[in-house]
Amino acid sequence: MHRLGLLLLLSWAVPGWAVECRSLSYEGEAYTVCEVDAAAEDLRLFLNDPDTGKPLGNFTSVEKLISGDGRKLVFSMNAGMYHTDRRPVGHYAEGGKALAPVITSAGPGNFGLLPNGVFCIREARADVFETNRFVSESPDCAYASQSGPMLVIGGELHPRFLPDSDSRYIRNGVGTSADGDTAVFVISDAPVTFHQFGSLFRDALELPQALYFDGNISRLYAPGIDRFDAGLPMGPMVGVVAPAD
Repeated sequence: MHRLGLLLLLSWAVPGWAVECRSLSYEGEAYTVCEVDAAAEDLRLFLNDPDTGKPLGNFTSVEKLISGDGRKLVFSMNAGMYHTDRRPVGHYAEGGKALAPVITSAGPGNFGLLPNGVFCIREARADVFETNRFVSESPDCAYASQSGPMLVIGGELHPRFLPDSDSRYIRNGVGTSADGDTAVFVISDAPVTFHQFGSLFRDALELPQALYFDGNISRLYAPGIDRFDAGLPMGPMVGVVAPAD
């Protein structure tokens, strides 16, 4: 961390919880940050109920799904853009099986603001890839979700982000460490610009790669800090699963 005087960090590390969530204030804006040890924790993506094939849509449905395996949900967040029927807009994979293809072309909306990227969960690591790099390297992802735009690419902000933008939303996204050991999930506590949000990942969290998940519908489930956001049904969700008590 750096820029002394611009960043205030308050941490609620709850003993026994697999995810550490904390409040972070950076350059006058407040955020909630949840850090996951991707090398050690059971980090997954969720989309459809395996029995019905219908979208899970909310954190409660994910809880019910994994409770049948004697497990509990200790963290979750929306994890990619989706159509009105909650199908992923871009690439999506579960269990190593692609359920939606990679999209490399530019297009309307934030997803098509290239470069966009893919969040990839592999054995004992998690990484954010710029989409063309993802296609070129073809990593073996157990889970993957494409979204956009990229927030940070190789330590640099997305080239289209404007410091004086007036487009502000509650935003959420994920950044990953260079070694893939750590995934850091962030949601803003108030509306922020893309430039502000990307700068948080690059300058405050010092992460080389970061990806935007969504804005306005962004939600967080973090029982360790008594947070359970409600709202409209979601598409892809990311979560950390742990053995039930």
